[in-house]
Amino acid sequence: MVRVLAGFKKERSQSPVKPRYDIEIVTGAKDVEKEGQDFQRTLNRINPIFGARDMVKLMKTVQAGNCPEAGNKKIMQEYEKKEKQVEVRKKIEYSMQLNASRIKVLQAQDDVVNEMKESASKELLNVSNDHHVYKNLLKDVIVQSLVRLKEPAVLLRCLKDDVHLVVSVLDSAKEEYASKVNVDPPEIFIDDVHLPPAPSHHNAHGPFCSGGVVLASRDGKIVYENTLDARLDVAFNKKLPEIRKWLFDQVAA
Repeated sequence: MVRVLAGFKKERSQSPVKPRYDIEIVTGAKDVEKEGQDFQRTLNRINPIFGARDMVKLMKTVQAGNCPEAGNKKIMQEYEKKEKQVEVRKKIEYSMQLNASRIKVLQAQDDVVNEMKESASKELLNVSNDHHVYKNLLKDVIVQSLVRLKEPAVLLRCLKDDVHLVVSVLDSAKEEYASKVNVDPPEIFIDDVHLPPAPSHHNAHGPFCSGGVVLASRDGKIVYENTLDARLDVAFNKKLPEIRKWLFDQVAA
């Protein structure tokens, strides 16, 4: 700190006296001490933000300037820059964690829904246990398939164990279709190739069919799959929004 002092010396003569300026250098020890304390507080504040390598680099830059006040300013600039980077990184990490949590929740919900469908699929295997009910069901799905195809001649494929039941309802199914559509009864040929049987210990993961029929035009260009499994897929996909709402809205509530 530089202080300029002005003073006058009176001479005995009456001539004008020129002013004399004395320059006094004041060390300002308290100011230096305060700057040092501010500098140290700044270092303590930024220390958690900076890594060890960045701190060493920054301190070398400050020491080269040899001025606490300028070093303070330089450090604060670097601190603000680092602080912004940390905030951005925190926001990114939070967003990633939030997305990961949402994915886990959605995956858990899908698992519950798939378990429900798998349970319903297993119940289909019990439909054929009551032969009277299953026999009428086969007639209904055959009529429905004929209405969809509207072909004068079709090829029918079913389970090997269901062939005798299909044969027993074939004539009544033809007549019912003809009366509904107002056409002549169609020709229905039972395919020698059968649908894959229900899953067993020997074939637990292969293709299978729980029952029903598949009808196709004679040239094979039009195929209508009306198996119990296909009907379950259609019904389940149609009702899926309601199923999710019933399951998970109650949990949220």
